[in-house]
Amino acid sequence: MDVYEAIGRRRDVRAEFTGAPLDDDTLRRVLGAAHAAPSVGMSQPWDFVLVRDPETKRAFHAHVHEERAAFAATLAGERAETFERIKIDGILESTLSVVVGYDPSRGSPAVLGRHAIADAGLYSVCLAIENLWLAATAEGLGVGWVSFYREEFLRDLLDMPEHVRPVAWLCLGPVEGMQEVPDLERHGWRSRVPLVEVLHAERYARKG
Repeated sequence: MDVYEAIGRRRDVRAEFTGAPLDDDTLRRVLGAAHAAPSVGMSQPWDFVLVRDPETKRAFHAHVHEERAAFAATLAGERAETFERIKIDGILESTLSVVVGYDPSRGSPAVLGRHAIADAGLYSVCLAIENLWLAATAEGLGVGWVSFYREEFLRDLLDMPEHVRPVAWLCLGPVEGMQEVPDLERHGWRSRVPLVEVLHAERYARKG
C-alpha cells in the first residue's frame, strides 16, 4: 500500500473492531512510525500509554458517554436525530487503546523553533498521531480517535503528570473492514468540501 492509498483508505473507526489479538511486531512497527514523526526542535514531546485493562476502559467509556449525553442535550430536531444514529467510539470493542500525551517540558528550556509559536510542540504530537494512523491503515488495522472527554478526567485516570496534556485516546486493533464513506458523511452529519473551496491565491480572500 503506497502512502496515497493509505491516506485514501484511512477512516475513523468505531463499529468495525473485532477485538482480535494484535501481535507485538505489528504494534511495534505502528508505534515506531509514530515515534519517527518530525518534531519541533527534535523535542519528540509525545508519550504513548497502552491501555488494555478492561476496568480502565469501562471507566473511560462511562465518562465518554456522559459527555456524549451532554452534547446531545444541546441538539434539537434533525441534528439530534442524526447524532442519535452515530456511534462515537470503539473503546470496549477494540483490542487496545493508545493514549497520546504531550509533554511541553521535553527538550526544554530552549526548544528550537518554539519560541514564537507555543503550540508547535502540540502540532508535533498531532504529526505522530497521523503517522500512527497511516501505518495502522497500511497494516490493515483500524484506528478511532475518541474526543468526547475532559482532559483532567483522562489525566487522573491514567496518573499522568499535571504538566502532560492528554491529546488523544486512540482505539486500535484489527477490523472486519473499512467503510468506503466516512461515518459522519454516511450518516448525513457533514460532507467533505471540494479542495477548490479551501484554496487561496496569494492572499486569503483570493481563491483559485
